[in-house]
Amino acid sequence: MARREAEGRLCHEDSELVRRAKEEREAFEALYSKYLRKVYTYVYYRVGNVDDAEDITESVFLHALVHLERYQDRGIPFSAWLLRIAHNLVANWHRNGKRRRMVDLEGAEPLHDPSPSPDEKMEREEEIEALRAALRDLPEERQQALILRYAEGLKHKEIGEIMGKSTGAVKVLVHRSLISLHRSLSGKEVG
Repeated sequence: MARREAEGRLCHEDSELVRRAKEEREAFEALYSKYLRKVYTYVYYRVGNVDDAEDITESVFLHALVHLERYQDRGIPFSAWLLRIAHNLVANWHRNGKRRRMVDLEGAEPLHDPSPSPDEKMEREEEIEALRAALRDLPEERQQALILRYAEGLKHKEIGEIMGKSTGAVKVLVHRSLISLHRSLSGKEVG
């Protein structure tokens, strides 16, 4: 219950920020500051390199600023609208095959304990590499669903809003993606 109230306050805060930003463009900076990390993280996981992630993230916010008048508060978080823009720009980036790159999860944030033993470190790196390889083998849509769910921590409903799918379809997609990932990892010996 407390979480729903907090989400309601966030949506209300966003609505107020959007209203102000529509009247005075300088107010858009608060939305930018609030969602920059979330958008960048999503984009980075989808494109796998810092330079392109920075460029696309910049484009997301530029697009949002230019088209802010089109945004209508329908009870959907403003962040979902931004991530939908990010999804579309990343899809365009992937269509441009000359720069297509795989996702490098290791570079985004540390995924291991800061002080493991050398054996633990080597084993952990092998596990991470196996996970990265298995994730890269999934279709793009499944990669996106898993990144939004587990790297971004979004709910199925929010993922559905971003991907243009029903909540039920997202649940099935995430579930099937996890099964595929599990099967792929089970077939590979790690360590």
